[in-house]
Amino acid sequence: MISFVNLLYIRSSLVRREVHWKSLIDYARLPKIDDKDLEERFVRGSGPGGQAVNKTSNCVILKHVPSGLIVKCHQTRSLEKNRQTARELLLTKLDNLMNGEMSVESQKEKILRKKSSEVK
Repeated sequence: MISFVNLLYIRSSLVRREVHWKSLIDYARLPKIDDKDLEERFVRGSGPGGQAVNKTSNCVILKHVPSGLIVKCHQTRSLEKNRQTARELLLTKLDNLMNGEMSVESQKEKILRKKSSEVK
């Protein structure tokens, strides 16, 4: 048996359908990165962490040859995580360069800005 409170909750949840912002973003324009277009180098890191950081070559430098974009990543001590993070950063930079206001990052900012203005 459904109580009156449950009925009101069901009705209000059906009326106020929240659309997640990720479903509103157009990912079709996201550029594809081929491995042949990349130059990848591994260099020694620096900064806090002492001897463990300074002795290992876990800093990744990625260069996208066609555009000339360069990304350097030394966020973790793991080489594989730094490679993955550097590729994500390069993809974001390349998307911003190629698509401008239609880039994924710009679309996300617009949607979140619109939502925050609606809440106020």
